[in-house]
Amino acid sequence: MNNDKNLSKFLSLILRHKPETVGINLDENGWADVEELLKGINSCGRRLTFAALEKVVRENDKQRFSFNEDKTKIRANQGHSVKVDVELEEKIPPKFLYHGTIERNANSIDAQGILKGTRLYVHLSADIETAQKVAARRKGNSVIYKISAQVMHEDGYKFFQSKNGVWLTEIVPPKYFSRLN
Repeated sequence: MNNDKNLSKFLSLILRHKPETVGINLDENGWADVEELLKGINSCGRRLTFAALEKVVRENDKQRFSFNEDKTKIRANQGHSVKVDVELEEKIPPKFLYHGTIERNANSIDAQGILKGTRLYVHLSADIETAQKVAARRKGNSVIYKISAQVMHEDGYKFFQSKNGVWLTEIVPPKYFSRLN
């Protein structure tokens, strides 16, 4: 397995959603044992070395994964659909955050708010450019929402920031956002 993008997607599937795909378990904080992960991936017909895994963690443009200090464990930084506590620290958000999506989701979002769906949190970006990149990963016309994060926080909503800079919250009700485009 030498294509880093495909490896990153496969690791996301395993470490965020379906660890059973390669016969491993995540602990309560989302950590997987690196040796078990490598053995599991290699036993299902793919080839992965520790060096290749280390390269993906280090060079992934979205910084999706982290090792523990001695590199014996690995986890996804956010985006889980399996119940784990990635030990996020509550933070005060900036005045505004942004959410990128596509047009076919807009009517639902306008009516119900920005929902976490199968994930543990709604993912928000600190700037418009990042939200646009998120939206561009899907097929369809991009829609960017501007969220009044500071007002939400003042109203009691909790915000967290993952290790790779993604802002997280459980829901964004419609009264706290507007469409930019």
